[in-house]
Amino acid sequence: MRRVFKTRHFQRWMRKTELTDAALCRTVQEMVAGLVDADLGGGLVKKRVGLAGRGKSGGVRTLVATNRGSRWFFLFGFEKSERGNVSDGELEALRAIAADLLVRTSLQLDEAIADGALQEICQ
Repeated sequence: MRRVFKTRHFQRWMRKTELTDAALCRTVQEMVAGLVDADLGGGLVKKRVGLAGRGKSGGVRTLVATNRGSRWFFLFGFEKSERGNVSDGELEALRAIAADLLVRTSLQLDEAIADGALQEICQ
């Protein structure tokens, strides 16, 4: 069973954009099919997501922790017009978060959902 999540931080950032949960679910389907923009190592991938009427080039960039199978965590997002990329320090921190999330048990994930640290989408 595939489980897709977004972190509290990602959800806060998402509110400032036109990005929807449905768009994230479609994005995961693309990534399952092998369409990933960059493998950043440590279970972290970068994927462009188009926004309504703007397409992918005018859309947002997302950083996703994944085991490329059953677990997908949207961790960080930014608009290309706001910044070119993430810093090396941010990348290291995101890899550490990815490593933590990817080893959690289903019970631990359910607890993170209950306390609001994660929100599950694409159910």
